[in-house]
Amino acid sequence: MIFDNNITLDHIDLAILRLMQENAKISNVALAQELGLAPSAVLERVKKLEKKHVITGYTATINPVAVNLKLLAFISMKASHSIGCTDTANDLAKIKDVQEVHVIAGEDCYLVKIRTADSASLMALMRDSFSKIPNITSIRTTIVLETVKEQSHLVIPEK
Repeated sequence: MIFDNNITLDHIDLAILRLMQENAKISNVALAQELGLAPSAVLERVKKLEKKHVITGYTATINPVAVNLKLLAFISMKASHSIGCTDTANDLAKIKDVQEVHVIAGEDCYLVKIRTADSASLMALMRDSFSKIPNITSIRTTIVLETVKEQSHLVIPEK
């Protein structure tokens, strides 16, 4: 996916993004009513936002406990390769239990977010997946005891 950093969004585009982020299932008619625009104009704007990769997808938020993913952990990793090498990040991203992979500055190279059922499945993930990635030299795991706030929504400016 290529994103053009020169995209200009007006106040209507930003309002569309705010409304759709609150409710991805909002109908085009309801969106148009909220904005005081014709449904055809709103649909055209949404299609442009999708085409420009401003809107990158639609998703449902699922309670992890409901699907037995009770353990949340953040794993910091060091790697032996030079900065800018994407092989390790791509290998990490292929692991199904990995939710996020971030290339970070500082002492470590990667920050990985995972969800598993329990500590035994975390250990299995480390033994069966992470240990097989050749460039990883150290792993430090932080297990989350309680989540106070977690959201994927962005704070969209009013403009």
